[in-house]
Amino acid sequence: MTLTAVLTPSTEGGYVALNPETGSTTQGETIDEAIANLKEATELYLEAFPMQSSGSSLLTTFDVAGHA
Repeated sequence: MTLTAVLTPSTEGGYVALNPETGSTTQGETIDEAIANLKEATELYLEAFPMQSSGSSLLTTFDVAGHA
């Protein structure tokens, strides 16, 4: 099963990793560590809450007006 990982830099250093299909979130000091931790967290989640594959996710961006 192929799932999505969204990584963002953490203000404390390292990265926060999110799997939007399950809501699993974790962190790591490096990208590789964050992804490895997310894989483990998501596998544990799926053991308790199995899900059917619903096809590939689409990841995109959008702009919003900035506020001063």
